[in-house]
Amino acid sequence: MTSNGSTSDAAVAGGLSVTGLHVVDAAGRTVIGPVDLHAAPGEVVALVGPSGAGKTVLLSAVLDALTPPLRRVAGQVRWQATLVAPGAAARRWRRRCVGVVGQDPAQALHPLRRAAALIAESGADAVSTRAALAAVGLDPARYADRRAHQLSGGQAQRVAVARAVAAEPDLLVLDEPTSALDEAAMQHVAAAVRVRRGDPRCVTLLVSHDAAVVAALADRVVQIGAPATAAAAGSVSRPAPGATPLLSVRGLTVSQPPGGAALLRGVDFQVAAGEFVAVRGPSGCGKSTLLRALAGLHPVDAGHARLSDTDLPWPVRHRTRPLLRAVQLVGQHPADALNPAHRVGAALARPLRTLAGVDAPDTHIARLLIQVGLAPDIAARRPHELSGGQRQRVALARALAAGPRLLLADEVTAALDAATAAGVLDLLDRLRGDGLAVLTASHDPAVAARADRVLLLHDNHLTAEDPAHAP
Repeated sequence: MTSNGSTSDAAVAGGLSVTGLHVVDAAGRTVIGPVDLHAAPGEVVALVGPSGAGKTVLLSAVLDALTPPLRRVAGQVRWQATLVAPGAAARRWRRRCVGVVGQDPAQALHPLRRAAALIAESGADAVSTRAALAAVGLDPARYADRRAHQLSGGQAQRVAVARAVAAEPDLLVLDEPTSALDEAAMQHVAAAVRVRRGDPRCVTLLVSHDAAVVAALADRVVQIGAPATAAAAGSVSRPAPGATPLLSVRGLTVSQPPGGAALLRGVDFQVAAGEFVAVRGPSGCGKSTLLRALAGLHPVDAGHARLSDTDLPWPVRHRTRPLLRAVQLVGQHPADALNPAHRVGAALARPLRTLAGVDAPDTHIARLLIQVGLAPDIAARRPHELSGGQRQRVALARALAAGPRLLLADEVTAALDAATAAGVLDLLDRLRGDGLAVLTASHDPAVAARADRVLLLHDNHLTAEDPAHAP
């Protein structure tokens, strides 16, 4: 572990001090550590490193919130120079002093509570609650009464940030707080964090793969694991898309929530075999809803779709097995999509057997994991034993296991470091050479740069973006 900048023991006496922290798995293998970490009053300390290096595990260990079978076997945590003992003392400390925004914020929002009520749980009054929503770029008049399922991924992320900062916690822990956000929303979240810098009452720990966010917010940067090396640009040739449309959509109209105001209205577009089409637009504009509608998972008010020469029914329950195999979705929140009770191998075996017709899936499982940049032994783990980036790649492997013709990918690189994201995009380019079409929603400029076309979703309509984005 390395850092830029240094902090003396005296300087951190009133902040957070972690020494010798060591975490192991069920077999006693080291997951991370021993690690020393210091954050002085008023500091924002960023933890960076490749996907799967253990950044989220480190945060959980610091907070004494590890999920079994992971366990802390050594190390001490001190807050304001006082030892925070594991167990009840750590729970009291978390309740009293800590605000957390996890990597899967939508999971942390109670599905039956409205955004304002979720923020008020932190102790904020009505005025502070509305101010917290406004601070992260959400109009309180529009969003205060919405429940989690009525929010986009980026909106849920900002509600989680608003809830954490509204309490003005002494220690704020942020795990990829901007991963699903467009540039404007990102600036709102960054501003909410930036006001803590230099305040002697506050300490902030930030995990992010976004170098710009780290540069803008962090006083110090701590490297976890070996720095990743990005693949050379253009290392994989891009196939030319076919001329014949694979997917044709006409007059698509979708409301969100279902039965409410139209989010998409009269949308027409096509995607050719082998083509990579990126959809961009501000958080909450309907990108995820578009992909879920195409996957048959969100009600459609009007419109027609065809896959090659076959009508594509909107509800997934009306689709034949060949159509289920042909259209696969990688959602924005893989933690929601992966059954927590099932090991990764079982999650991949099911589409291999039921959709691809593979009788003996074990070798195929190993191949799929290697294909998405994961070790084959990941197959024995459950989702909670994986990092966010690893879960994202497992979700991609599961979609590819079916052998799709059209891949719907929602922020498929959001939880990945730059090198791993480039590897995933290289993989998609190779698969496109075999005719796979990719329709992706993403805020990542690197994704848009790989696309054959970029479509802009704005004001309920989908239009071609200015081709000036092209590399």
